[in-house]
Amino acid sequence: MSKYLNSSYWLTNYDDDDIIVNNMSDVQKRSLDLYKLASSKRAISNFVNIVTNQSIPVKFKERGDSYTDGKSVVIGSRITEPKDFDVATNAEPTEVKALFRRSRIIGRRFQIVHVQFSRELIEVTTFRSNQDSDVKKSKKNTPLRQQSKSGMLTRDNVFGSVTDDAERRDLTVNALYYDPSDNTIHDFTDGLQDIDKRTIRMIGDPATRFREDPVRLLRVARFTAKLGFKIEPRTAKPMSKLARDLAHVSPPRFFDETLKLFMSGNGASTYRLLCEHELFDQLVPQVAHLIKDGSNNAARLIEQAFINTDIRISSNKRVTPAFIYAALLWPAVEKLAAHYTERGNSPTYALSKAAGEVIAKQITVTAIPRRFTMPMREIWDLQLQLPRRGGHRAKRLSENPRFRAAYDFILLREQAGEDLAGLGDWWTQYQEADEEQKLKMSELLSNTGNKRRRSRGPRYKKDPQD
Repeated sequence: MSKYLNSSYWLTNYDDDDIIVNNMSDVQKRSLDLYKLASSKRAISNFVNIVTNQSIPVKFKERGDSYTDGKSVVIGSRITEPKDFDVATNAEPTEVKALFRRSRIIGRRFQIVHVQFSRELIEVTTFRSNQDSDVKKSKKNTPLRQQSKSGMLTRDNVFGSVTDDAERRDLTVNALYYDPSDNTIHDFTDGLQDIDKRTIRMIGDPATRFREDPVRLLRVARFTAKLGFKIEPRTAKPMSKLARDLAHVSPPRFFDETLKLFMSGNGASTYRLLCEHELFDQLVPQVAHLIKDGSNNAARLIEQAFINTDIRISSNKRVTPAFIYAALLWPAVEKLAAHYTERGNSPTYALSKAAGEVIAKQITVTAIPRRFTMPMREIWDLQLQLPRRGGHRAKRLSENPRFRAAYDFILLREQAGEDLAGLGDWWTQYQEADEEQKLKMSELLSNTGNKRRRSRGPRYKKDPQD
C-alpha cells in the first residue's frame, strides 16, 4: 500500500543501517521545515533530485516497473537529525557508477555503490530479487547467488523489482520506501502496522532469514532496544537456538556490529536482550560462563558499564570502544591473572600475560583493532598502579594520558560492588584538591606503614611453564 504525505514532510534515514520508524502518527503530526533541512543537507537533496530527474535507459521503462524514473529512497524517521541517507534503485551498480563520476562499487557479497557527493557519502543499493531466495531449492549455487551449507548467503547479487527488494529485507519496519517523485511511502510488508503495534517482526520465515545472515539476530535485538519495541513471538522463538550461527560472521564485521549494539545509547537494554536470547555468549565467550556462574561480579560490572556508557552518550560525552571492551573482558583477565599469580608470577607479569591471552582469543571473534587493544591494556595496567599512590607517584599517575579512563574504571568496579578500600573516593578528592592538599594526601600515605625499611625478600619467579 502507499501512504501520501504533505510536501512539508521529508522522511529520511536516521541510522547508518536503514533504521526505520518511530511512530507514523508522530511523523504525521510533526511538520518538518523542508527548506531548513534542505539547506543543512543540500548535497543529499541535490543527489536525490539528480537521481530522480535523470532520463533512465529505455530498458528500465520496458520492465513495467513503477519506479522507472529512478528510484525510490528507503526511509525511516525518528524526528531527529538523520545520520545519513540511503538510496535504493532499479539501476544496477554499473549503471549508477556510470552516472556519477565520484563513485565506486564495493562489496562482493552484496554489491553497493558509494557515491561521493560534495562532502556526503551516499550508499546506493539496487533492488534485489526474491526469486529462488533459497539456493537449496534451486539445487545449486550461481555466480550471483551463493549459500553455505549452514544456510548463510555468501553472495546475493540477483536484482529485481522494488516488491522483490522489500521481501529480501529483514524487518518489516525496515522495508518502507519513499518515492520523492510523487511524495509517497510504499509499504509492502505491513511495516506501518507493526510500527503502530510497536513490534519488531522478521519478513518471511524467521529461522531461514536468520540462517541467511546471522547478523539479523543482533539487528533484531538492537532495533528492539533502540526503539522500545517488543519482538514478535514467532520472530523471537528461533533466536536462542540459532545464536551459534553468529560464529559464521567474519570478525571484522562482528566488531562493527558490536559498536552499533553498545554505542548507540541503549547499551544496557540491548545487553539484557542479548543475554535473554543467548546471543551475548557468542560475542564474548570467555566471559559468558563467568556471568552465568556469578563469579567476580562479572554480570554487575558489565551491566553497569553499559549503564554508564548510556549516560555519557545521553550527556553528549565522549565514549570509546576501548573502555567498553576493557570492561567486557576484565572479568576474564582478572580471573586468569589471579591464576598466574597463584603459580608464583608477579602481579604485573600475571596481568600482562592474562591480558595478552584474553585479547588474542577475543580478536578471533570480534577483530578489535590495535588502536583499541593498546588503550585497553593500559587501562588494565593502571588498575595495579593506582593503589600505589604515595609520595610523588600520585602526581605522576594523574599525568598519565590514560589516567582518566583508568580512574573511571576504578569507579566502575566499585559501582559493581567490588571493595577497593575507598580508592575511587581518594582519587576523586585528589583531583578536586589544590596542589598543597594533594601533597599532604600523598605524604600521609607515604608515612603510613612505610617507615620501616623493606626487606628484600625472595623475588618472584616466572612460571617455568610460561
